[in-house]
Amino acid sequence: MKALRMMTAVLALGLCFVSAAFAAPKAITVASDATWPPMEFVDANKKIVGFDIDFMTAVAKEAGLQVTFKNTAWDGIFAGVEAGQYDAIISSVTITPERQAKYDFTTPYVQIGQILVVPKAEKGTKIADLKGKKIGAQIGTTGAMEVKKVAGVELKTYDEVGLAFEDMAAGRIAGVVCDEPTAITYALQKKEYSSKFKIVGKSFTKEAYGIVVKKGNKELVAQLNKGIAAVQKKKIDLQLKKKWQLK
Repeated sequence: MKALRMMTAVLALGLCFVSAAFAAPKAITVASDATWPPMEFVDANKKIVGFDIDFMTAVAKEAGLQVTFKNTAWDGIFAGVEAGQYDAIISSVTITPERQAKYDFTTPYVQIGQILVVPKAEKGTKIADLKGKKIGAQIGTTGAMEVKKVAGVELKTYDEVGLAFEDMAAGRIAGVVCDEPTAITYALQKKEYSSKFKIVGKSFTKEAYGIVVKKGNKELVAQLNKGIAAVQKKKIDLQLKKKWQLK
């Protein structure tokens, strides 16, 4: 009987530790790689802004959370949430089976696709048309994954997508693959590039963004999903899409 009581006590204590490890927070820190306009970027005042930032702020408010944002480089952003350096990631993260095996995701909040941007003189309209040439993409993104699928095309990766566009303007690469909202920003809205680049074809993937949380933190996922549902019900997300010129 004593052994049974002791085992029960140990199990209860273990459950308490697990519960405490993932207790529903009142304040959270959220990481974002602020190099991906119009979703997340640093404005002229050195402030992190963009659709994702406004959306996360609205979600946190509806979920009863206080949120602080941390600008974090893409190549280490997932390791940081695993290590507990912050609670979540909102950074145009596509939900994929590979990522779902490692991290927990909220319900999707935006649908997007990959698209190709090329110099205006380029006649090709898809990745396969650029065989024998280099195409740029941000490292570790679904855009880079799509380029890898096409034989005969050389992928050149960058820590930031803006560096890929700089290289294309200098003639060092023949195209850039990225999310359509970001492609529109660089190819159509940035003054230094609008006369040089064009978007070709239509988006050729169907993807959904989700907020990333450390594997096992179901309490925070539930809180964020509650906030997302409220934002969508109140159509706040549609207002933000209009503000940031998203489709």
